[in-house]
Amino acid sequence: MLSNFPNSTVLLQDAIKSRLYQKLVVQLAKDFGLANVQVDFQMDIVPEQLRTILHEKIYYLIMERFSDYLNLLYVVDVPEKAFKEIQVTDVVEVAEQVSFLILKRELQKVWLKERHGS
Repeated sequence: MLSNFPNSTVLLQDAIKSRLYQKLVVQLAKDFGLANVQVDFQMDIVPEQLRTILHEKIYYLIMERFSDYLNLLYVVDVPEKAFKEIQVTDVVEVAEQVSFLILKRELQKVWLKERHGS
């Protein structure tokens, strides 16, 4: 089962180790597309770059396109309980925490599909 990751870096390292990283990138691109949010996730993107692009995009959506941000969260299906645990400090920190929640949920989707073959 998936671990309780302390941060995005550890999560992405685990995704690589579990051979789920490429599928995670594909799932992110798919859900961003379903939410009509333009983002360019190349299939050869390195984890640090993925984390940075995701964080910047979430920050932008919070600041400039809040309805698109909410729609993305709906499409990704981040649990409401997880949002209640976010430490509200500044927008940069919130964007980082939300990015981490998105990565966790997307990795969970990929892991479940891999495990149950759908």
